[in-house]
Amino acid sequence: MKKWAVALAAVALLFSGCSKEKVKEPVKKEKVVEKVVEKEAEKPEFPYYFPLTGVGSQTSTEERAIAVMVNNHPKARPQSGLNKADIVYEVLAEGDITRFLAVFQSEKPANIGPVRSARDYYIELAKGLDALYVAHGWSEEAKQMLEGNYVDNINGMVYDGTLFQRSSARKAPHNSYITYENILKGAEQKNYSMEKSPPSFTFLSEEDRKNITGNEANSVKVSYSSGGISDSLYQYDSALGKYKRFSGGEQTVDLDSNEPVLLDNILIIEAIHNVIDSVGRRDIDLTSGGKGYLIQMGKESEVEWANRNGRIVPMKNGEEVPFVQGRTWVNAVPANPGLQSSVSFNMQ
Repeated sequence: MKKWAVALAAVALLFSGCSKEKVKEPVKKEKVVEKVVEKEAEKPEFPYYFPLTGVGSQTSTEERAIAVMVNNHPKARPQSGLNKADIVYEVLAEGDITRFLAVFQSEKPANIGPVRSARDYYIELAKGLDALYVAHGWSEEAKQMLEGNYVDNINGMVYDGTLFQRSSARKAPHNSYITYENILKGAEQKNYSMEKSPPSFTFLSEEDRKNITGNEANSVKVSYSSGGISDSLYQYDSALGKYKRFSGGEQTVDLDSNEPVLLDNILIIEAIHNVIDSVGRRDIDLTSGGKGYLIQMGKESEVEWANRNGRIVPMKNGEEVPFVQGRTWVNAVPANPGLQSSVSFNMQ
């Protein structure tokens, strides 16, 4: 009996000890809350950029530019294709009538014109961009350059009625047109390469364009003569952030689509003009540089201009001034009477 009593006491003691031990509770895992950091919406990065506009592209921009002589006689307005030009050079051709060199690379208009005759200084501008030059007719100096293959070119004097077509709605010499398709067809016939893109201009980033400073330039008038036949007016549309162009009191629009010409940069340069014949043709110095105005985002600033390997660029303190991304119009006015007499700002 004693043995049983001892055994029972031992068991009781064992259970007593176990009951005193603290029962370990299962470890509770803390719930990990992931913090989501909201990233600012990133602007898309483009692998390619068009050299004459600075606008980004998802596909290769390696393609040759095309420079077309476009008529600006009042009987030639409105023109076709100007709304898709990357850059337009407006220079006096004869008398007090200007002519346009419209350069296309980022966009391809279906129809371009009226196409007009060549001048040597326009040819030099096209060569500076390594562009295929398209014209209908020529001055004596231009004829020698084109027939001597100074630049790759297609001329309506050779292809009138084939690559170039006459519009029945207008009278010659204001009725010659060429399609972009026919320009490429002509380049193929003459074995011209259309692959190499033109040299690039310098452009501001989208952020930097917001910081442009200068004098107010919501309205800019450019005069070429007292007669005013080629005078142009640029009006800034703050909602669009672009300039609208007017000529002869009418807005510059595309003949076929009625879409307006909208510009991001206006560069007005002063160049020496010398009349060389009785018709009023000129020798114009577009190489020596000089004074200019650069107009962007409703502001204007005084600049110098320089010819860099055939490209006319704005300069300040010895450095190239960047363009705003988009389309550019370059007006070359005679050094006599000069910029101050030819250009006026904020006209109402």
